[in-house]
Amino acid sequence: MSDFTLDPRLAADTIALGDLALSSVLLLDDKRFPWLVLVPRRPGVSELTDLTPADAARLMDETRLAVGVMQALAKPDKVNVGALGNMVAQLHVHVIGRFRSDPAWPGPVWGYGTREPYPAHAAAQLVERARGLFAAA
Repeated sequence: MSDFTLDPRLAADTIALGDLALSSVLLLDDKRFPWLVLVPRRPGVSELTDLTPADAARLMDETRLAVGVMQALAKPDKVNVGALGNMVAQLHVHVIGRFRSDPAWPGPVWGYGTREPYPAHAAAQLVERARGLFAAA
């Protein structure tokens, strides 16, 4: 797995939280929406069907874990989960906390407005809380 490289766009738009057994866990740097991204560390994988059955099952387990973390982290009204890959072909799963009061509700978050990075102190606090929740899960 040494030839795995995170897509540059994902690297530029996220903050690394750590690694699960299969996936790297990222926080999208957008204060408008609490948003985790899971990226299976498998080179050349762009579709769920590119994963082995064992990796696909592990990704589902990790997605369920990330949803639980999102619920504890942000207490959203709804958690959206998706793997689109239209802008970034590398397989990645979005876990997004949604609120009836968020600026894109009830529509999708993709393409809504411009990303608003977290202030440094807020990002640091959120990263610490998220890492703690993943560690405790």
